[in-house]
Amino acid sequence: MIKSVLRGFALATALSAVAFAAAKNPEVGGAPMFATKNIIENAVNSKDHTTLVAAVKAAGLVSTLEGKGPFTVFAPTNEAFAALPKGTVETLLKPENKSTLTKVLTCHVVAADAMAKTVAKMIKDDGGEHDIKTVGGCVLKAKESMGKITLTDENGGVSHVTIADVKQSNGVIHVVDKVLLPKM
Repeated sequence: MIKSVLRGFALATALSAVAFAAAKNPEVGGAPMFATKNIIENAVNSKDHTTLVAAVKAAGLVSTLEGKGPFTVFAPTNEAFAALPKGTVETLLKPENKSTLTKVLTCHVVAADAMAKTVAKMIKDDGGEHDIKTVGGCVLKAKESMGKITLTDENGGVSHVTIADVKQSNGVIHVVDKVLLPKM
């Protein structure tokens, strides 16, 4: 009887560990992402998102993205910002360009908690392409191919979701490989 109870306890412990590991958020930029922390608390720890964090600070959006949400953030990597034409990031970070920077950044934010599975279902339900309206007023065209989601901005630039479903206490982050730009 005691052996059966101990085996049952061991099995339950092993299954709990498997469930915990499966539910664990992916690491982003070499840092663990905690579902109990908000978007900003997690983003500041990613070495792949230092440019994004600097831009969010320069635009005055920190308190917004620390807020209740829910938010879905398509988070461009440092490499995505570096791929912009030379001098673009430096120009956007200047105080006199705060409104343009804010527009660019808010075109990466949706006022919803949209996990990849939900986005994929919307794409399927809409016949292969779904319009995503951002808080910045941009419309992104979402498509799915071979299990990967792509977003096309208003200028035709295509960004790929490289890490999906990074759960946050106030929403979700999807890491993207290109900066999404609004029509200016």
